[in-house]
Amino acid sequence: MFDLTIEAPAPLDAFLARHAELQRFRTLPDLSRSELDRLLSQTPKNLRDLLGTQGYFSPTVDVQLRDADGALPHVHIRVEPGPPTRIALVQITLEGDARDAPEAAAQRQRLQEEWALPVGQTFSQSAWDTAKSRALRTLAEQRYPRARLVNSLADIVPPQHEANLYLVLDSGPPHFFGDVAVEGAQRYDADMARRLVRLAGVRPGAPYDEAALQAAQRRLTDSGYYPSAFVLLAPEGDPQHHTVLARVREAPLQKVVIGVGASTDRGARFTLEHTHHRLPGLGWRALSRLQAERDTTTLGLDLSTPVDDKGWRWLTAGELQRQTDGPRVTNSEQWRIGQAQDGLALDRSYFLQLDRARVRDMGIPQPTATAVSANYAWTRRVFDDLTAPQRGYGLAVELGAGVTLSQERQPYLRTRVRWLGYWPVGSDSPRPSRLALRLEGGAVWSAPDAPVPVTQRFLAGGDNSVRGYTQRSIGVPLPSGVVEAGKLLSVASLEWQRPLWRDGVKTPWESVVFLDAGAVANRAADLKPQVGVGAGVRYNSPVGPLQADLAYGVDSKRLRLHLSVGFAF
Repeated sequence: MFDLTIEAPAPLDAFLARHAELQRFRTLPDLSRSELDRLLSQTPKNLRDLLGTQGYFSPTVDVQLRDADGALPHVHIRVEPGPPTRIALVQITLEGDARDAPEAAAQRQRLQEEWALPVGQTFSQSAWDTAKSRALRTLAEQRYPRARLVNSLADIVPPQHEANLYLVLDSGPPHFFGDVAVEGAQRYDADMARRLVRLAGVRPGAPYDEAALQAAQRRLTDSGYYPSAFVLLAPEGDPQHHTVLARVREAPLQKVVIGVGASTDRGARFTLEHTHHRLPGLGWRALSRLQAERDTTTLGLDLSTPVDDKGWRWLTAGELQRQTDGPRVTNSEQWRIGQAQDGLALDRSYFLQLDRARVRDMGIPQPTATAVSANYAWTRRVFDDLTAPQRGYGLAVELGAGVTLSQERQPYLRTRVRWLGYWPVGSDSPRPSRLALRLEGGAVWSAPDAPVPVTQRFLAGGDNSVRGYTQRSIGVPLPSGVVEAGKLLSVASLEWQRPLWRDGVKTPWESVVFLDAGAVANRAADLKPQVGVGAGVRYNSPVGPLQADLAYGVDSKRLRLHLSVGFAF
C-alpha cells in the first residue's frame, strides 16, 4: 500500500488522479517494494498517454517515492503538461453521391460550418471522436442513411504543438422513401397508420429525412390509437424506392380512466373518462368525460373521425357545465361541429358553435342567452422543444362571427389572440437563463345591449392567467360583489427563468420570478389591470415542467400558491 499525490494544473489533476494506472495498486496490501519500483518506472509513459488524449504531447513528468518512518510510502508526481496542441488544419473529404450532387450542397455546407473541432481549438481525443460522430450524423440525417466513415487521421506535430485532422466520409447512394408497410395493425385500419406516417412527410418519392421519421412516430403516438410506434427504413430495399416500416402497438378498443387531483384554483377534482376508438357501425372515436371540481361540474362528449389524406378530421362535440361563483350560478351548453387539422407545429380548425347560458345571481334568474357562431382557430408553434421549450414562440388566433338568438337577434364578432415567447439571456455565459413573455387579448364587438352568452366573453385570473388571483376572479364587477365575463380581455406576463446549479453541474431545477397583469371590461376605458408578482420553482421532468409559484395579488392583497404540471400551447 502507498499514498499517492498528483500535482498538475486543474482540471488535469482530477483527470490524472482518476485514470492513472497507479490508482489500481494503491491499496494492495501485499505490494512489494520491487513491484512498486517497476510500476513507478512505467508511470511517466502512462501519464503521457493520458495527457495525449487531452491534447498535451510534450509534458514533463517527475515521479518521486518518499519513505517515512512508521508511515506508508508516499508517491508524489508533479506534472507540467506543456503547451496544448491546437488544430492547424481540417480536411473533410466526401466520397459517393454527396461529393458532387447539387441536392447535397446544403449538407456539404453544414459539414463545414458545424464541424465541432475547428482550426485554433485545443485538440483532445474525446473532442476528435465527438466531431467525427457528429459529422457522420450530419451526413446521414438526410438523403444518405447508409453513410459511413471510411478513414480518419489526427496527425500530431509535437514540436509545433499542432494537429492536422483528416476525415473521409462515404455517403453512398441517396435514398428515397417508398411505400409504407405497417406491422402490428389488427384492431384499426392499417391505412390510418399509413396516412399518419405520410402526413409527417414520409411520402413515396421524397428524399430520406430522419426528422420526418421521428415526426411520423410522434404523429402515431399522439393520435391515441398507438401507445408506441417505431418508423424506420426496411433492412433491405431499393435506395430509389426504399420501403418504410411502421411498427405499431395498438391501444385497446375501449379505455376507462378514473382520476383524482387537486389544484389551488379549482380545489379537489374527480374525473371519469371513457374512450371508444371505433364506434360500431360508425368507425368514429368517442370520448365521454365527467369532471367534478369544487365550483364546476362538466359533462362532455367528443366524436371525431380518423384523419383523411390531408390530415383533416370531422368532429362534433357537446358540453354541459355548471359553475358556481359565490351567489352566482351559471349553467351553460356548448355544441360544436366542424373539421380540425392537428400537427406538431400547426393546428387549424373551423366549426359552427351553438352557445346557451342561463345565469342565476343572488337566486334571481336572468334571461337565457343563446347564440350561434362560425369560427376559425389557428395555432403555430416554433419552439425548440414541445415538452420543455428553451427558446422559440407560439401564436394562437381565434376568429368568430355570430348572431344572438334569444331576446333579439343581433350580430357580433369575436377574436382572441395568445402569444408566448422564450429568449435565452447570457448565451455566452457559463450559466445562461431565459425570459418568457406571455401576451393575451380578446374582444367581442357587438351592440351594448346584445345578449352575447357568457361562454363567448372573457374572465381572467388563475394559474395560467394572472397569478395571485383565483380562477375567473378578474372580470366586470357586479352589485352582488361577484364578477361577470366581459367583452374585452388583456393579459401580460413576464418571467425570468434561471436554472439552478450544483457543484458546477446544471440540475433539473429552475428558479423563477414573475410579474403578471390582467384586466377585463366591457369598455376599453374601463380596462384597469390587476397585478400579481411572485417567485417560484420548476422541475423539468420527462413529462414537462412541474411548477410551483407563490404569488402576491397587489390589488387583492393576498398570497396564493399556484401549482401546475406540463407545458401546452
